[in-house]
Amino acid sequence: MLDDLESVLEEEPIRAARPARSRRGRSFAAFFLTLVLLGLLAGGAWYGYRKVSGLFVDADYAGPGSGEVAVEVKTGDSATDIGNMLYTQKVVASSDAFIDAAKDNARSKNIQVGWYKLKKEMKASDALTALLDPANRWVTKVTLPEGLTYQQSLDALAKATGIPLADFQKAAKDPIGLGVPDYWFNRTDGKKADKADIEGFLFPATYELSPKADATGVLKTIVGHFVKVTEDLEFVSTVEKQRKISPYEALIVASIAQAEALKDADMAKVSRVLYNRLYGDFDCHCLGLDSTVNYWLRISGKEVKASEHLTQSELHDPKNPYNTHDKSGLPPGPIGNPGEAALKGAMSPTVNFPYYYFISVDTKGTMAYGKTAADHEKNRQLACRNDIPLC
Repeated sequence: MLDDLESVLEEEPIRAARPARSRRGRSFAAFFLTLVLLGLLAGGAWYGYRKVSGLFVDADYAGPGSGEVAVEVKTGDSATDIGNMLYTQKVVASSDAFIDAAKDNARSKNIQVGWYKLKKEMKASDALTALLDPANRWVTKVTLPEGLTYQQSLDALAKATGIPLADFQKAAKDPIGLGVPDYWFNRTDGKKADKADIEGFLFPATYELSPKADATGVLKTIVGHFVKVTEDLEFVSTVEKQRKISPYEALIVASIAQAEALKDADMAKVSRVLYNRLYGDFDCHCLGLDSTVNYWLRISGKEVKASEHLTQSELHDPKNPYNTHDKSGLPPGPIGNPGEAALKGAMSPTVNFPYYYFISVDTKGTMAYGKTAADHEKNRQLACRNDIPLC
């Protein structure tokens, strides 16, 4: 074994040892590398923090914005819906910024449905404040008083909106397409209703109309309000069950009451007189009204006249379908657009009111009622003494 070890030593000469580095040199190098690595790690961490932290800060414009953009808040819109819409319209930089602003403002729930004029690139909180300011609402307001005919209503709508009158006239020819339920044109008196007649369905009220709506859209809004009001009143079921007539016939009565009575308190009384004449113990079952004659003159493009100026030929014109002096029953359709008081009067007329005549006896619109023609003449003379030009 010893011989073997010696032979190995002979074959593998012993190498000279390298001089050892100082411990101080190795320590400095390690320290330097550590500083470099820490510097790189710190820089990367800061860069990463800046990048990641940006993900948790919602993008927002500094404001105040510029230009003008029209936006619409719709029924049922949440803060998220509004934020998404504003982002799409480039009003805010992100929907989340608007949502955060809404969460921080308790008044955000007071945003009203409608159109608004805002700016592009607004700070989200400023956009919210703008939506809460009524001054920024962009609407077209129009008031349709009680008793206007459809022609007068369309004229008013055209002037308020700037939409051509011809557009309204064309759209008005399709009431069912505008939302009037088909059953409204049923009649029980053997007469046929004109389904192209919009009269009676343009409910009188003040409307805030979308500035983007066309004639059809405007009329759909108004007709929709009529449908809602009559549904709330339970008009249809009431007149069918209690009056035993169709809603359309009751609507005609309401329109006449609206034209004849100046005070809401008289709507139910005038309606009762009309029903007494139509279905009670009255000789001709005719209404004998000047208002229906005048309605025909108006829609025919002729001059409307006060009762004392209507001629006998006009009052008894056999070609006038609205001649209620000689023709029995209700006229072909409504003679105007009745308001809520008139609708209520037609569906719930005054009970125990056995009169067949009515007349305004002073300039304040006070109504007097009579059971006989003699009673009516006395009331007419009273009206004359009160400066009503009937004598």
